[in-house]
Amino acid sequence: MLYSLKSRLIIAFVLLFVLSFGVMTLLLFKESRAIIRSYVESSALEKMDEYGSFIDMAQSQMYDFSSLVFNSDLTHRWELASTDPNLSPGEKSLANITFSRFLTQTTNNYSIVSSVFIYREDGLRIGMNNEVAFDPSFKEEAWYRDFKERSVRWVPAHLDPYSQQYYNKPVISLLMPIGQFEPALAKTVMKVNISSAYLLDPLNRIHLGESGTIFLLNELLGPMLSQTEYGQHADKTALIEKLSGGRQKQGVEYTSGHAKGDDIVVYKKLGRTDWMLVGFVSEEDLYGKLYTLRDSIVTFAILLFLVSVFIAIWLSHGITRPLTRLVLAMRHVQRGDFAGAEERIPTVRSVRSEVSFVTMTFRKMVGQLRSHIQTEFELKLLRQQAEYKALLMQINPHFLFNTLELMSSLAMQKRTDDTVDVIESLGKMLRFSLRISDDVIRLKEELNYVRDYLSILEVRFGDKLHVTMEADEGLEKVMIIKFILQPLIENAVKYSFRQSPNAIVRIRISRRNGQLRLSVSDNGPGMPEELLVKLKDQSASVQLDQMLTSRSREIGLGNVLARCRLYYGELFDLHIESVPGEGTVIELLLPIREEHAHVPSIDRG
Repeated sequence: MLYSLKSRLIIAFVLLFVLSFGVMTLLLFKESRAIIRSYVESSALEKMDEYGSFIDMAQSQMYDFSSLVFNSDLTHRWELASTDPNLSPGEKSLANITFSRFLTQTTNNYSIVSSVFIYREDGLRIGMNNEVAFDPSFKEEAWYRDFKERSVRWVPAHLDPYSQQYYNKPVISLLMPIGQFEPALAKTVMKVNISSAYLLDPLNRIHLGESGTIFLLNELLGPMLSQTEYGQHADKTALIEKLSGGRQKQGVEYTSGHAKGDDIVVYKKLGRTDWMLVGFVSEEDLYGKLYTLRDSIVTFAILLFLVSVFIAIWLSHGITRPLTRLVLAMRHVQRGDFAGAEERIPTVRSVRSEVSFVTMTFRKMVGQLRSHIQTEFELKLLRQQAEYKALLMQINPHFLFNTLELMSSLAMQKRTDDTVDVIESLGKMLRFSLRISDDVIRLKEELNYVRDYLSILEVRFGDKLHVTMEADEGLEKVMIIKFILQPLIENAVKYSFRQSPNAIVRIRISRRNGQLRLSVSDNGPGMPEELLVKLKDQSASVQLDQMLTSRSREIGLGNVLARCRLYYGELFDLHIESVPGEGTVIELLLPIREEHAHVPSIDRG
């Protein structure tokens, strides 16, 4: 349909409006994104410079505070008093109180400091407001071990259990040794605390896009402030380590991120320490409004495309619509859906053009073709049912003639009791066989019919006939077509006596792999190879004409195979095992159907 009038009009409108509009939109989007990206980079670095200056100021005040305490004569006198063995406990306690007051006075002069504590190796802790206590538990704290073992002087945001009486929020701490410059040798440690909110609040006022965040990292590249969101960027750890070890003091990096764009990483190294400011923002977030504008433009382009298609359809409606519906109807005819085809053929009230004439003619042709196929199908179905009934009627005379001959022989021999038994069994069989309307019966009824037949054979052959019948439990209500076991048993008995003075017949009925297996074996002479091939070919296709016109008396097995193939279709299978001089096993494989469940015609192959 590419060369149809409708297709050419649609392509023309799309190229004229949508394609040109789309190219313009793409160029505008790329240029806008480049401008925004450049602005964001410069703005983010500028904000980081301002915040970096703020961090330098805060660090300077903390170092000034620490230096004032470290270099104070009062600090040296307190340290000497604490280590002087000649002083009494009271004098040492007075020195501790005096030093605590000094810490309180000094802290009040620095608004940035929230609390300060002095820790001695012997467990002494001195804080503000005359706080003096002996509690060596601080030695188990991670910050103390890191300071003594790795000389880590800055402690990230944490809850200090001793400073909560002054400030019950996370704090950042600076650790300084007293009396020694080497942390590992120092016996006294000063811990200066400032509120993490003092550094976090200004940082939260710096925004990158809608949800972009800037993090303050220490020299170990861990977050200094209580920003739990940093864990979401764990995949950027390798990049941060690379940037930290590089020569660049600041810059912008782009990493693979979201489907709508890259992740932008803005960083700046602080001068006083090895701290870093690192900001993360995705292009999806940064250009959120731009993406919204782009989506709006795409939506408008789609609407423009639909309008173009509508205009093209409207222009070509008068010519292409009838032809298009005819093509659709032809496709339904090709699939055999005549009803669907008739629904799609436009109704023609009067012939005004060649198109309307073709449409009307095609509608009549489809109607006639549909009627002809339906008639043929019904005739074929009736013929199939008649053929099946004919095969079924063919079975009854066959075993009836043999039984009448037996009754005649018994009467001549004056075997009255045996004659009565045979007549009684024959009556049951005839009563059962006259139910011609029942094509499908329960397996239990078929087995009762077989038992009546076997009782006649036992009278006829006496001890020379040995028949065993085995059936699995739970198969009584399985439905099968009637008269399929008796012909097989009759053939087995007949050919067994040709081979041996005694006939041994075994009947086995079982369920396996969802199939009903009916097996009849004998001790006859077996079958030649050409007969086996003929029977298998006969089971593969229904030879109805040959079966119905055959004048042979040996029609039992062929009749059974024809009826099974006619009723079950591809669901029926046949297995024959025959050894010359030893016997034959014939096994019918039928689909298992419970009572009142028939084999649908669509499943018969």
